[in-house]
Amino acid sequence: PLLFLTALAFASPVAAQQGAIKVNTQTIRLDNGLTVIVHRDTTTPTIASNIWYHVGSARETPGRTGFAHLFEHIMFEGSKNVPEGKIDEWFEAVGGSPNGSTTHDRTNYMQSFSSNALDLALFIESDRMGNLLAAMSPASVDGQRDVVKNERRQSYDNRPYGLADQILTEAIYPASHPYSWTVIGYMDHLSSATYDDVSNFFRRYYAPNNASLVIAGDLDTAQARQAAQKWFVDVPRGEAVAAVTPVTPVIGEAQRLMLEDRVQLPRLYMRWITPGAYTDGDAALITLGRLMSGGKNSRLYKRLVYDLQIAGDVSAGQSGSKHNSEFQITATAQPGHTLEELDRVIREEVQKIVDEPPTAEEMQRILNQYEVGFLDQLESVAGKADQMNEYFYYTGNPDFFNQDLARFRKLTPADLSAAAKRWLDMSHRVTLSVVPTGKQQLGLPGSKLVPNVDLQLSPAARGKSAS
Repeated sequence: PLLFLTALAFASPVAAQQGAIKVNTQTIRLDNGLTVIVHRDTTTPTIASNIWYHVGSARETPGRTGFAHLFEHIMFEGSKNVPEGKIDEWFEAVGGSPNGSTTHDRTNYMQSFSSNALDLALFIESDRMGNLLAAMSPASVDGQRDVVKNERRQSYDNRPYGLADQILTEAIYPASHPYSWTVIGYMDHLSSATYDDVSNFFRRYYAPNNASLVIAGDLDTAQARQAAQKWFVDVPRGEAVAAVTPVTPVIGEAQRLMLEDRVQLPRLYMRWITPGAYTDGDAALITLGRLMSGGKNSRLYKRLVYDLQIAGDVSAGQSGSKHNSEFQITATAQPGHTLEELDRVIREEVQKIVDEPPTAEEMQRILNQYEVGFLDQLESVAGKADQMNEYFYYTGNPDFFNQDLARFRKLTPADLSAAAKRWLDMSHRVTLSVVPTGKQQLGLPGSKLVPNVDLQLSPAARGKSAS
């Protein structure tokens, strides 16, 4: 099956040259600084447009968090020449379904649509890049501010285990680090932000020289370049955006935290600081996550869920970001079991990897799984478009497919042992026990209780109210 999928992926427009994958791209830079990446794929009569603004929550400042995610919402509200509600309506008319997402590092807007609608898509993107503020008002900002606040309540404050990520993030990073707050931001920051604060954030970061646009699909590459020039040429260049170069944090000693929550079963989180996306060590840690929890034959799943039956689920993996990444292991205890039991077994399994490299059979299984998933992504123009933007952002090369796959193909079992020893040191991790209210005995002994009050507010606001 792997050979068959590989053969499919090597068919046009993805060419095989001496065993290497080559996704043909053309890259141009407009006078206003916008990078445009074009890829022709005539497999289906569709086109995907995908724009990355190189601004995420890491570009926010203490006291003013949540702005990047707020704009993910505002950008769908219309602009000078696109009335409110028309973005969804117009894309749906041409078979599209627009969407967006925000991370620490970037915000993206993506959609796929009929191949005869490229001008419509680029018109919408260029108008909200160049003319959003002409349609934005204090009332529209307040409306989306309320939407984001409600999303925070649903996804964090009122959701079982929902506050775990925020607590771990605040514990790992010093307050000055741009990754020290969650992407969605804090309630008090969203409430206190003025219309001018929000407008200035847009002017600074949502400019063509801080963005990259991928156009992929059933298109003529010359015409696609001309269309990008036509629709974006009049959008003015913004001020230069200075690079962010934070110092990589160090977890000096193990931290144990505990949160009482409205949950039925206790859950254990472990998190470590690891190398940034596409840097040395990243591929080994991604593979290590699959070794631990990638399927029913994985180390942690087999031991915790199948053999001992002390956990209902377990996951492990590397979450990559530009400045550094995080590796996390999460496991939920079965009724009648404690997180101390889970912690003991996880420690044992990590140490086994350190002491003895995985078998050749395990490595082959993991790499086969990875390659199948990798090649599956090449079948979709929307998937390729977003991946090309990711490659461009992190490596500077939108056609990094072959190099990316090579990172994993060259790994050895010893590399995984070395990664576990180097990065998953149990004395340099943060653990969080989330336990049912009133059942602290189910968590890790010696954990510091996190007060489950006002966590929707920033640490500064919590400190003021506590004092």
